[in-house]
Amino acid sequence: MNKLLEKYLPVHLVHSSSIAIFRMVFGLVMVWECTRYFQYEWIERYWIHPDFFFTYLGFGWVKPWPGEFMYVHFFFLGVFALFIFLGLFYRLSTILFFLAFTYVFLLDKANYLNHFYLISLISFLMILIPAHRSYSLDALLWPKLKSLETPAWTVNILRFIVGVPYFFGGIAKLNSFWLQGEPMRTWLRNAGFSNNFASSEFMVYFLSYGGLFFDLMIVPLLFWRKTRVIAFVLAISFHLTNAYIFSIGIFPWLMIGMTTIFLEPDWAKNILERIKQLLKINPIAAPNLVSIKSNNLRIRQFLLVFILLNILIPFRHLLIPGNVHWTEEGHRFSWHMKLRDKKAKAEIIAMDKDTGKTWKVDLKEFLSSRQRGKMAARPDMILQFAHYLEDYYKEKGHKNLAIYAKVRASLNALPGRDLIDEQVDLTEVSRYGVPAKWILPLEGK
Repeated sequence: MNKLLEKYLPVHLVHSSSIAIFRMVFGLVMVWECTRYFQYEWIERYWIHPDFFFTYLGFGWVKPWPGEFMYVHFFFLGVFALFIFLGLFYRLSTILFFLAFTYVFLLDKANYLNHFYLISLISFLMILIPAHRSYSLDALLWPKLKSLETPAWTVNILRFIVGVPYFFGGIAKLNSFWLQGEPMRTWLRNAGFSNNFASSEFMVYFLSYGGLFFDLMIVPLLFWRKTRVIAFVLAISFHLTNAYIFSIGIFPWLMIGMTTIFLEPDWAKNILERIKQLLKINPIAAPNLVSIKSNNLRIRQFLLVFILLNILIPFRHLLIPGNVHWTEEGHRFSWHMKLRDKKAKAEIIAMDKDTGKTWKVDLKEFLSSRQRGKMAARPDMILQFAHYLEDYYKEKGHKNLAIYAKVRASLNALPGRDLIDEQVDLTEVSRYGVPAKWILPLEGK
């Protein structure tokens, strides 16, 4: 383990400006994200209006705040993000931000986004990283904290976690659909680019294979000093293109800012010095800086485990039979970003076994439009909802109930087909069973 620590999480000191810039970018984008939830009224739509939430296994106890307190929660989430940006009460702010954001993340699987998962991971890592020792209010208010040096492992762990969605996003593209131009072909057509060069087969394959090679190669190119600047420009172009074509919120801007961590650790300091030279500002003598502890053996050992888990988790779906984009088993937390175009329509049928009475469940009575759309294509959410309905109808007097699902789905322009065995009573299916034999296979894929 010591050799791994020395190689990947070394203790020698480097300039701290890169992690300070990372901190400021992360905090500022999170402030922006919090304001968007107020601006677009997402708080009420996602967490106040619905009565049912698709919680994660083991986290059924996580519930939204009652009444209007979700607004208060997001207000303070924005305050914590602002404090991270400013480097004010940094340790406390990072802990509270991580807890508050991860709490929101765990409330409902219907709102799962890969970059929300990434934000939770990064905010956790920032608790362990001293990104407040330079260019921060903490360093101004408490001069003994100030240092323009940081252990190299703090930069390396951030490089790792930023590189994860790039690399594993590329690995996930190595599937038959993507290599045949789907769903890019469908996306370009649906975006209104039909009958012109923008949706031609050349462009379909150029974007598909270009995205594949970009994801796989951008991290090595960012690490190699000779190609670093070109790779960084490519990364900016890639994310700006995604922001133009797709509606993916803050993700492109967050990744552009965080990818700066691959630049030399003193890149920000060098830019400031050049600006001072151009403006003919006399340099100010560097203050006496505190010598910081750089070993942190236990933290580095823990981070090795963190790295290992983040390498293994994206591959867990390989242990489960079936196409992961169809069954959804192992799909979350695996960086399968913008990889499929999946449409589904679901009907839930309830039957009282004692009387033989059957009825179609009015999904609008229980779920928001977003929840209904997400659930229809995701068998695990359908199963969770079926178990909820069993408890709900038992309270209404139906003591012996069966729940069936009729789901017709289409994946990446394939003809529609049944997703779930409609003869299976979902109340008798365990949510912990893997693989789910009640999910019908995607033949030929």
